[in-house]
Amino acid sequence: MEADLQANVAFFLSGKANTPNLEVIDRLNLRPALFASYRDLTRLRYDFPLVLVAEPAGGACIESLSGLIDGILDKIAHGDDAGRIRKHLLRLERHIRAQAAAGKGGKLSALWDKAARDLGKSDKAIAESLAQARANLKVDGDVVDCDGAMPCQLIGHAWTLTQASRARRFGEIADRLIVKLSDILRADFANSNAGRSADNLRQTFGSGPLDKFDFDAMSKLLSRSVPKENLGKSRRKRIEWLLATLKTQQFYPSSHSTSQPYSFAFDSCGDAIRAYRERLPKAIELAKAVAIGELEVRGEYSEAKHDRLFESFGENGLDPREMAIFPDYLARVHAHQLPGGELGALTEIMSLNLPIKVLVQSDDIIEESPIGNGHLAFALRNRQLARMALGMVGVFVVQAPASALYRVREKIVRGLDCSGPALFSIFSGVVKGKGQLPPYLIGAAALESRVFPVFTMDPTAGNDWASRFSLAANPQADLDWPIHCVAYQDENCQSVVEDHPFTLIDFVACDARYGKFFAAVAKPHWQNGLAEASGVIDNVERGDIHCIDSVPSLLMVAPDNRLQKVIVVEKIVREARRCLSMWHSLQELGGIHNSHAEKLLAREKAAWEASGAAIATAATPPIPDPAVTPPAPDSAPTADAAFPEKEPETSTDEAYIETPRCASCNECIQISAKIFAYNDNKQAYVKDAGAGTYAQLVEAAENCQVAIIHPGKPRNASEPGLDELMKRAEAFA
Repeated sequence: MEADLQANVAFFLSGKANTPNLEVIDRLNLRPALFASYRDLTRLRYDFPLVLVAEPAGGACIESLSGLIDGILDKIAHGDDAGRIRKHLLRLERHIRAQAAAGKGGKLSALWDKAARDLGKSDKAIAESLAQARANLKVDGDVVDCDGAMPCQLIGHAWTLTQASRARRFGEIADRLIVKLSDILRADFANSNAGRSADNLRQTFGSGPLDKFDFDAMSKLLSRSVPKENLGKSRRKRIEWLLATLKTQQFYPSSHSTSQPYSFAFDSCGDAIRAYRERLPKAIELAKAVAIGELEVRGEYSEAKHDRLFESFGENGLDPREMAIFPDYLARVHAHQLPGGELGALTEIMSLNLPIKVLVQSDDIIEESPIGNGHLAFALRNRQLARMALGMVGVFVVQAPASALYRVREKIVRGLDCSGPALFSIFSGVVKGKGQLPPYLIGAAALESRVFPVFTMDPTAGNDWASRFSLAANPQADLDWPIHCVAYQDENCQSVVEDHPFTLIDFVACDARYGKFFAAVAKPHWQNGLAEASGVIDNVERGDIHCIDSVPSLLMVAPDNRLQKVIVVEKIVREARRCLSMWHSLQELGGIHNSHAEKLLAREKAAWEASGAAIATAATPPIPDPAVTPPAPDSAPTADAAFPEKEPETSTDEAYIETPRCASCNECIQISAKIFAYNDNKQAYVKDAGAGTYAQLVEAAENCQVAIIHPGKPRNASEPGLDELMKRAEAFA
């Protein structure tokens, strides 16, 4: 046993397996035990494949195939046929999922029809079920699986739809202005001598007996009515410039122009910035034309007032409101492009709040550290990007592995539609050493292990971190590592169920390139000093190498699903500690285990306990020494002297707070700062119960974390819903 421990410790410290009881796993094709149930994803129902809906028509532009199938089942799977229809439709879903996983994508309608033909050839019942379901399929679009091309396809699809929406809005504005400005010129021409000439009248008469109408007489008759006011030369010139600018713009396709519209999708940040700068004068000119055109069609343009104003229009660029009418730029780059000028361009986009959306796709997040010597770096570039983006005001940020993109689809659409820059940092899961593991599983493992967590930063959601920053899409976000159940049979054929955290160590073990850092322990030696890896991660100090009595291990499975115990070298444990430290930093930003809040709470709790102890001490009379006989009083004590005056009891009819117990959570103050206030100790009390409604008092009582708010009885007998409110208040009487 001592020899086994020494061999294990030697591998832990040096990475060298010097005993036949240890075997490096780089050629064993092992996977974490939690992956044992996920060998064939096509037989499971999960988010993928996705359907990129071509015409959302008010619905979501990204749908899950499983979600669409469930929606159809809700409509048609009823009564005696419900089980049969459900079974048949799930077979069709599995068939389409298998086609997508094999790279045979396409339109959902085409994949559906092909699968229905294949499944219904020899079974009329299946054909009938699928035909009924097909009639209820109301959407169509490209079917994409979780692979290397999917992030670019998904972001590109959502971006295209947001730009199409902007194009429709701009088209409505431009068409309306063109029609109304053209009408102004036509009306002016109609009132001019040329417009009233016999030849022009004949051309505008339309169909009919032209030889029986005297256009010369009509022209003379109209000429007697001289218009009160014609367009001035300057106004005519201005309107003609407006029409020319609106008709020749190249930012959106237009039926009024034959010019080729600009392209706004680029393969580098540098190209996107250059295009933005080159087109900025044209954008300013178009924004100026729209602003002046709106004044002209309303008849509100004053040359004395507005000429000077519009001379300097756009000298300092365009504000977000003016930029909102233009398309946003999209740059799609890979993380390996970022070192050098491309990173500088991305920094410029974010620091200058340029209207450019950037997708940075990472295909590998485990790589050699720049310092070399076998040091590993985990999501190094992505962490640099995240820190940089979060430190800049106004940048919309979404970080997620590809496996979680469906869960953050609404944030993606919101980020693409915002007026400023947006960064989408995506890990595809397509890595060289993944072996037989699909990209979806690799991406999910990166998420679970906190190597590539999901977070979003929405600068439009509020003015504080609590409103803007979110970790909600992460599994078990309040824990260090997500904990999952592993069930297996031991050598005695007994069922064993254990909880196991999924850590960075498990994630690295998925990659065959780093199998040299892991060694499988022969089964007869499993009991000799093997410890749960997650527990060792918490032990920050390395300590004396002569006192190590256990080494970290994790459960893995072979291709035949036989359980293996694998030990890991120390350097991976160190990386896991660094990963955990970074996760703790993100948790604090997200309001989870915030150290400032916890210190404040501990300080207030200590103060409250101290004040409570002081009150208890003051209220307890001293115990007389039985050995000392008290002197006889001169006279009998009065009742008032014998019993100290009691504090007046608070009436249950009045609202009140047990102020000494207040935890300063701010919940009641947020509900009504007129009813509630803080004292000098930052503990809440009822300042004026009549300054708000009884409903606010009851709501505050229900939201109070320590249940110390008592709403009392309502003051306003005519307040709506009092019966229900008083029932809810009974719990806090």
